[in-house]
Amino acid sequence: MGLRQRLGRGRRGGGFGPREITVKLSIPFVGEISGVWEPGDSERDAAWELYVELATRISVVELGEDEGLLREALSSLYTVFATTREILRRYGPAVAPRVAPGKVTFGVLAVNVLNLSIRPLLSRWHPLLTAHEAARPEHVDPVAHERSWVRSTELRAEIESVRQVLLSLAKALNEVAAVGDLITVRVPQQASAP
Repeated sequence: MGLRQRLGRGRRGGGFGPREITVKLSIPFVGEISGVWEPGDSERDAAWELYVELATRISVVELGEDEGLLREALSSLYTVFATTREILRRYGPAVAPRVAPGKVTFGVLAVNVLNLSIRPLLSRWHPLLTAHEAARPEHVDPVAHERSWVRSTELRAEIESVRQVLLSLAKALNEVAAVGDLITVRVPQQASAP
């Protein structure tokens, strides 16, 4: 084992990442996924990639009642699903090593979030929203039609529930990647010139 691995040195900007973190993800209707994560370099790199994906998607941004489209939110979650699978394939077994009970890995966290949180939402709501969209009269704007859907509030609540899971995952990924917060940080606005 090299010095880099013993010290838990991450590749992000030459900084040090934590040797371990405690992860706790509450998944509605399922329970909790929790454990200690002792990430290796491949897991740190994979954590950075997935963190960037989550930070740049509408899937972690709160969808206000009169904001955005439900279709866009579902499409964004589909993309997270596909990208996560690609990251898992690219890094291979290095991000899913066998670990003792009470420990977690990037692979365990990623696959469980996909299968227990995102997949149920998409498999239930994609067909329902598609059926509603197909019933839109020609003279009705697609945005107005979606917002008039009687089930839109229910879907928005479930999207918010998944968003909370993704935010918890993103927090763990951020900590492992040892980078600045890209999700909640806001760039200060400069005063406009007179």
